[in-house]
Amino acid sequence: MEKVTAIIPARYGSTRFPGKPLALINGLPMIQHVCQRVANAKLVDRVIVATDDARIATVVDSFGGEVVMTRTDHSTGTDRLAEVAEQIEAELIVNVQGDEPLIDPRMVDQAIAPLVENRRIQMGTVASRIDQVDDFYNPNVVKVVKKQSGMALYFSRAPIPWPRDLDRDQLAEVLPQLGLLRHIGLYVYRRKLLLEYPSWPKMALEELENLEQLRALERGIELYVAETEFSCHGVDTPADLERVSQLLSIENQ
Repeated sequence: MEKVTAIIPARYGSTRFPGKPLALINGLPMIQHVCQRVANAKLVDRVIVATDDARIATVVDSFGGEVVMTRTDHSTGTDRLAEVAEQIEAELIVNVQGDEPLIDPRMVDQAIAPLVENRRIQMGTVASRIDQVDDFYNPNVVKVVKKQSGMALYFSRAPIPWPRDLDRDQLAEVLPQLGLLRHIGLYVYRRKLLLEYPSWPKMALEELENLEQLRALERGIELYVAETEFSCHGVDTPADLERVSQLLSIENQ
């Protein structure tokens, strides 16, 4: 079976929430919550935090995590991921966002499994059902449409596929039956593909939508989309942190 390494890019600088990876949630830094949950995924052999900040590295060391220091000039998390991938031996690399302290290990496995089962798949991700009309129209909720084979057709901030004959209220009534999908930013790459990724220039669709995964689609890379019943609760602001802390307390009851 392929060796699977999960890499968690973690930046200290954040416009809306500086020091976010080190923010405490129920007494533990957020990055520790993410590491522990990803390590519980059955298909993950190794977990590495990739950071360019010594403060984050020190904290990861303190709880026994593995950390790799990276360059400071990366423009995307994928670039940082590729730098670490060059230094390790693994067939599959999982990119896990460092601001998802409630990520379910089973969702990580759902993303990995298709690439383990089918070596022709070069890249994978996950998506969940949209059950709120506001999410469908929200440009910050990325939508994905896929083929019957499970491969992605397109990702967009626009509401896709467009329900031509339904107004907003009508859509709300039938939304659960339509199977519309929201993309979750969890990726699995074959190492060779990941190492090539940063060298590919941005193309028109990626620039227009500001969605990095469109770079792969425009180059003809087939991207498998696994459906998941699990949701994500990312932390972008201190208010999000408080909400996640409450959810974690409920989960631990």
